[in-house]
Amino acid sequence: MSEYILAHDLGTTGNKATLFTVKGELKSSVLYEYPVSYPHDGWVEQDPQDFWKAVCMSTGQLLEKAGIPAGDVAAICFSGQMMGCLPVDAKGSPLRPMIIWADTRAEKQAGQMEERLGMEYVYKTTGHRISASYSAAKLLWVRANEEDIYGRTAKMLHAKDYIIFKLTGNYVTDYSDASGTNLFDLVNKKWDEKILNELNIPASLLPEPHPSSDTAGGISAQAARETGLREGTPVIIGGGDGSCACVGAGVVSKGSAYNVLGSSSWISLASKAPVYDPQMRTFTWVHLDPSLYTPCGTMQAAGYSYNWYKNTLCGEEISRGLQNSENPYKYIDCDVLLSPPGANGLIYLPYLLGERSPRWDINARGALLGLSVSTVKGDISRAILEGVAFNLKIILNILEQNSPGSIGGITIIGGGAKGDVWLQILADVWQKELTVPVLREEATSLGAAVCGGVGIGAFCDYSEIKKFNRTEKTIKPNPAMARRYETLFSIFDESYNSLKDINVRLAEYRNKYL
Repeated sequence: MSEYILAHDLGTTGNKATLFTVKGELKSSVLYEYPVSYPHDGWVEQDPQDFWKAVCMSTGQLLEKAGIPAGDVAAICFSGQMMGCLPVDAKGSPLRPMIIWADTRAEKQAGQMEERLGMEYVYKTTGHRISASYSAAKLLWVRANEEDIYGRTAKMLHAKDYIIFKLTGNYVTDYSDASGTNLFDLVNKKWDEKILNELNIPASLLPEPHPSSDTAGGISAQAARETGLREGTPVIIGGGDGSCACVGAGVVSKGSAYNVLGSSSWISLASKAPVYDPQMRTFTWVHLDPSLYTPCGTMQAAGYSYNWYKNTLCGEEISRGLQNSENPYKYIDCDVLLSPPGANGLIYLPYLLGERSPRWDINARGALLGLSVSTVKGDISRAILEGVAFNLKIILNILEQNSPGSIGGITIIGGGAKGDVWLQILADVWQKELTVPVLREEATSLGAAVCGGVGIGAFCDYSEIKKFNRTEKTIKPNPAMARRYETLFSIFDESYNSLKDINVRLAEYRNKYL
């Protein structure tokens, strides 16, 4: 009897394969890592063959680890990193590495899009402002700089959509991933003809958009041999990682909110209609449930900041972790606790990869402000975590300003939700109660699994998630920290604005000399 749903979460650093029962119980999971390439400043790429290898290898490892025969898998479903650009030829073979979400090389093409279409039209139509981060500008960059590749391109795919093609031979995407292209009509749920015509992008280059719970097809004989799965196993399309995380966090009804604290980080909520910010600082995806939307703000370098700090300045902590078989972040967190809230007046601007929401500034760069001879390492450690919290607070404030009703508690998921020190900082900066579910690192995979269950009729609807991912703990804010952090938050915001011209000049320097 087929009683398991296999979910693959194709992330930035690896693929997590997770097996759930049709009752929503976690059976087992494995992680298969793959590299990220940075060919030039602002360029971020990955080899799509690594995605396929990861899916094949992790599927086999997972089934072996769980002791489950392939015939017991009722369906396979996907979550995937969004906003990519993978050109494939008529046979579905990749023509170049995939340009991933963090890549910002297409600034010139984004400017051309704005000249032709206007920022407001694209924002009101697609739910997103024009940006080099989105797929459309990246595809235009390929057309302008790699003419031979563009000329042979039959489809532009996202990560999960490429894997679905490899499994089924069909080119499809879902509404949530489509809404990360700058090409998709958010309300009417179709590729926007005006945008495609103005940019001279043939609709034939884009996969057919569907609700997330639609079936893409059955696993082909060739794919069955490579993955070890049963031929004909239903492949449910799934969604972008943001929308899958939304479901996994239990945000499946109007007004509930969550934060993913991963390499990037975002705050989002569920709504019945797109939420438009007058200054176009936030954006809106389609939920896995096609009757809902997920207004959202995403920062580029949240966990990236902490990881960069660890790898660059925390060699001692890494060595201690290796010696004691412990996570080096444990030692860094101990240093954080030695520094008072506010990090003795040290502020970190977390713009290592430029910034999307709320800044939309490709030239923004990271900074530590307030260093002095009395600054100690613990101050820097705390400032890194507080800087991410301050940046997310801007997003939170915007969503509250534009959404009917205030946001109460926030569910936290992702790898960062393991750290109690960081969670308390977030609660104190935001002055919000945080809820941490039992499955936080697997929440995105769980969202994809629920989508798979809806697709095959095992679950009535997405509200089933409420039974599966219960609360493990809550973190209450310290009201005594409110005024102190509000003061620092104001300084944080002003610091970015004060450095905008400097960051432009540094960008000019990099373009000229590097």
